[in-house]
Amino acid sequence: MSDEPIDLVTALASFDQLWSPRIVTRVNDYDVRVAKVAGEHVWHTHDHTDEFFLVLDGELRIDLRDAAGERAVVLPRGAVYVVPRGVAHRPSAPGGASILLFEPSGTSSVGDRHEEVPAHVDATTGHPLRVRPVGLTQAAERGKY
Repeated sequence: MSDEPIDLVTALASFDQLWSPRIVTRVNDYDVRVAKVAGEHVWHTHDHTDEFFLVLDGELRIDLRDAAGERAVVLPRGAVYVVPRGVAHRPSAPGGASILLFEPSGTSSVGDRHEEVPAHVDATTGHPLRVRPVGLTQAAERGKY
């Protein structure tokens, strides 16, 4: 991991694959990941960890199934939401979105239990980010985050 600032706009521009998170950095034993998403992901459950979502661009919908039944939350740009451990969920973004995820290192993108994973979904623990860090001045000049 880099000890220099990482520009998230540059990070997201460095790859095109959907539902294929990139590890931007680590905080203690947690990955900070970014992903481009479009269409539907798979229904899945993380048995041992919550899952944090921050929408950087676009809009993300998360369908949820728990003891109370089924419901959906819609996250516009800038919104955050935590799916509690053990809750089945399916993220989707009909118009596409860029998201930031915060979860324990080694957490699979399709959880511990999931429906069949289609070929377009990357069932992974995240890929290393392949971009050069940017200086503080460059990041500040961009004014993006």
